[in-house]
Amino acid sequence: MLEFFSLKETLTATMILFAVIDIVGSVPIIVGLKKKFGKIEAERATIVAGILMISFLFIGNNILKLIGVDVNSFAIAGAFVIFIIAIEMILGIEIQKNTESKSASIVPIAFPLIAGAGTLTTTLSLRAEYHDINIIAGIILNTIFVYLVLKSANWLENKLGDGTLQVLQKVFGIILLAISIKLFTANFAQLFSTYVKF
Repeated sequence: MLEFFSLKETLTATMILFAVIDIVGSVPIIVGLKKKFGKIEAERATIVAGILMISFLFIGNNILKLIGVDVNSFAIAGAFVIFIIAIEMILGIEIQKNTESKSASIVPIAFPLIAGAGTLTTTLSLRAEYHDINIIAGIILNTIFVYLVLKSANWLENKLGDGTLQVLQKVFGIILLAISIKLFTANFAQLFSTYVKF
């Protein structure tokens, strides 16, 4: 498998996944989750997100076919999740309530924040263009960066004041809202053209 390794493909896959995961843009969410839960389990969240992405790379299409869901429908579902997170950020309201958990790891950080529908569907689309080993390398590089950001949550919280965080949260909320709408419209158009024939 190493004979198919390509630095160019690895870097391209890494950059595409980095843009989709957008962990830098999620900093306000991470700091907000830390304040809400009191603790972020960076190691657990990173490992689970990495496993989810690599697993979905190989069995994603089969899982979706098994439950009778196509990739476009899966992406639209992800768009709704991103839309709700964006609304929470922009309006400062709480839709998803978590009262029992004392830390944030698998939900909502590993899924859907890191390995969300957009990220998982991207891994499937990358497989059509790049070799598996290069996509896996891209996933690993991204999970390392994600881990570093999650571990820096305390430092980021101290360096960024509440006012700055609120502004950033609303700005990134609008960006996230735009991403959700783009994800929805692109996949809805694809579904429409597939099932509606003139």
